[in-house]
Formats: sequence, structure tokens, C-alpha cells
Amino acid sequence: MTTKTATTIVYPETDGMPLPDGEFQAPIYANNLITLKSHFAQVPGAWVNGNTFIYYVEGDNRRSVSPDCYVVLNLSEDALASIERNNVYLLWEVGKAPDFMLEIGSPSTGRVDLGRKRELYAELGVREYWRFDSTGGDFYREPLVGERLTDGEYRRLHMHSEPDSRVWGHSEALNLDLWWIDGELRFWDIQKERWLLTYEEVRERAEAETARAEAETARAEAERAARADAEARLAALQAEINRLRGT
Repeated sequence: MTTKTATTIVYPETDGMPLPDGEFQAPIYANNLITLKSHFAQVPGAWVNGNTFIYYVEGDNRRSVSPDCYVVLNLSEDALASIERNNVYLLWEVGKAPDFMLEIGSPSTGRVDLGRKRELYAELGVREYWRFDSTGGDFYREPLVGERLTDGEYRRLHMHSEPDSRVWGHSEALNLDLWWIDGELRFWDIQKERWLLTYEEVRERAEAETARAEAETARAEAERAARADAEARLAALQAEINRLRGT
């Protein structure tokens, strides 16, 4: 009698390799990821991540893709728990593909992002696929482009070109405008009519608030010391008056 042993499929969290063009991509990747994570942090059912594996065929741990950044919306508690528990994105457990994918152009990834990845994202049902090229076009032939999935194929979104070379388009999935500005990717919140803060801006604001709080504390301490000194002088003066009055 032969007994079949179930094989446990392991879906690795990482391949142990750094970003293909780490020195070039890492600062851009980190800034955009932190910006979007901060924006969607309080949105129920939202998940933002990047440079992590998305497995899309159950039982085959070779079928995976690692986008630079992705956003998923309207996830159930079970779907969120699956991502957190596995530390990878198992498409069949989560139940839907990300709503938004962003790739960052670099010397070794540009061609793949325009070809194989684009085709795969369409097959998986990724609602929007955006590509950002900080050089202005060396890798994608244009600074910024967004595409929306329609009838199983990506259709280009309208991109606005400003006289000062800025380029922007609207992401329906995120309800944000994406802007290419002097080689940087910025996100405009159309509801609050303001830019999403970048990591550097958040850090600078935090440092400014800390410095202001420290200055206010120091000023309060100085005022307390001055008040205590004044009260001590007043008490000494009253004591001297009482002495002179013989009271």
C-alpha cells in the first residue's frame, strides 16, 4: 500500500536579492511608498506595499511578480489577515488583484515593465498600471504614463503636458492626480487640494515641530524661573518692609 504525502508549498518572502538598480531606484521607491502608505493608513480595507512578492498561481511558487509599488482597496478583514500572516500576497487567498500598480523606470527594468509585466498585470486584472521615469523618458520614452484596464486590455489615460514640462494624469483608482515634476513623482489630493507630503517633507515637518516644542518648553521654563525669582524678590522686599515697620 502506498501512502501519498501532502507537499507543503512554501511561498518565499524574498529572493534575497536587492533591487535591480538599488542605488538608482531605492530613494524613489522608498519616497513614493512611504507617501502612499501614509495617505492610505486610515482608509479601511486599504493595503499599500512594494518590492514584495505577489504569487498568482496556487501551488506554484515560481509564478510570482514583484512590483515597485501597489495599492489594494476594499479588502475584507480575512484578505488583510492573509497578507499579514503570510507576509506575501497570495492572489487566490486575497481574492483580487491590486487596484493600482506603479513601476519605476531603471536601466535593467524598463524593457520588462513595458512588455512582460504589462501583459501579466492585464491578465491578473490590475485596474490601473502606471510607469514613472525620473529621467523624463530614457527608460519608458516618456516621463509618466497611466493605463486603465478596459475589456482585458490597457487603454492609455489622458496625460496633461504643462508648458513648464510638468506632466500629470488622474488616477481613478487612487482618486489622486499623479505629477511628474522635475524628475520627481508627486501626488495631488484633489479633495483636500494639497500635495501629499513626501518622506523628506514629513521628516522636516516633524523636526520643525520638535524644535518648536523644545523652544516652547524652554520659554515656559524661563518664564517659570523668572516668575519664581520675582516672587522671591517680592517676598524679600515685604520682609524688609515688615522689619522696618517693626511688625
